[in-house]
Amino acid sequence: MNRKWSEFLAAAGAEVHEGVVDHFGDPRAEMAATADSDVFTDLSEFGVLAIVGRDARPFLHSQLTCDVEGLTDDNASFGCYCTPKGRVLANFLLWHEADGFRMLLPRGLLAGIHNRLKKFVLRSNAAIEDRSAERVILGLSGSKAFEAVAELSGPLASDALGVVRRDGVTAIAVPGRRVIVVGPLERGPEIWRVLARSARPVGASCWRWLDIINGLPWIEPATQDRFVPQMVNLELIGAVHFQKGCYPGQEIVARMQYLGRPKRRLNLAHANINEAPPAGEALVADNADDQPAGNVLNAAPAPRGGVDLLAVVQTAITAESTVRCGSPTGPSLEFRPLPYAVP
Repeated sequence: MNRKWSEFLAAAGAEVHEGVVDHFGDPRAEMAATADSDVFTDLSEFGVLAIVGRDARPFLHSQLTCDVEGLTDDNASFGCYCTPKGRVLANFLLWHEADGFRMLLPRGLLAGIHNRLKKFVLRSNAAIEDRSAERVILGLSGSKAFEAVAELSGPLASDALGVVRRDGVTAIAVPGRRVIVVGPLERGPEIWRVLARSARPVGASCWRWLDIINGLPWIEPATQDRFVPQMVNLELIGAVHFQKGCYPGQEIVARMQYLGRPKRRLNLAHANINEAPPAGEALVADNADDQPAGNVLNAAPAPRGGVDLLAVVQTAITAESTVRCGSPTGPSLEFRPLPYAVP
């Protein structure tokens, strides 16, 4: 996190730990507000890569799972970057700006993805730059979210993944009637004050919870190179385009879609525990001979207590099974429906 921005957030009441806003003084009340009213938060746990140059579009189209060639100025796209074996190294939100493309992804993965993409530029007229230090990224949720951002970037439809921009500020509608706002660092305080007129500032875990209940997964360092896109439902949120040409892992991803069935799938669950389990933590089912039944992908405290989480679980596990977190004696999971249909 940029030092000046960190100082601004601290002056606004934020408790910042390792570049992430933990809370603004009352985590429990902030989480309750997230479920019931308008909130906004700093998203410095994400970073922004810029991919610019004449060949930026065809270069990205040949590397990523999403339809970069068909991406318009008015829409963003989820996508992912895979190994040749089809395992997800990172997933992201991608959109177009005047000089090229922007990729929003977790900061913990940004440096590795930056370096890997650079290796494959070769003779393409494309450059990849980390623009994180010169941008602020904010998330806004609630009934007034779209009204609030209109002052900054112009009217934004509530349809997911719509994009508007004005004077260097870009607003992107994301599932759950939410908006991500990306703007120049120097305009960060102004953007903050505009959003604060109608929403309460909250910690980053509140936004993580909103992603979780909307079924939006994020690969983290502990879960890199472990799942094909279908195991984490990325094709269900539009992150994989099956009519495009080759990209790393394309053959395996396509074979899974047309000739196979994932042996693991992303699920939404709740656990009556006080602390969110770490990404990658094993799950155990009572009828799986103590073999891992799956893994935690993302987790966050829930507004009414306990923890909500996204977990990749073996499809062979039956609804009657008890799945526990961490060990055969760990807390059990209560599975809940995702907001989209899962085959």
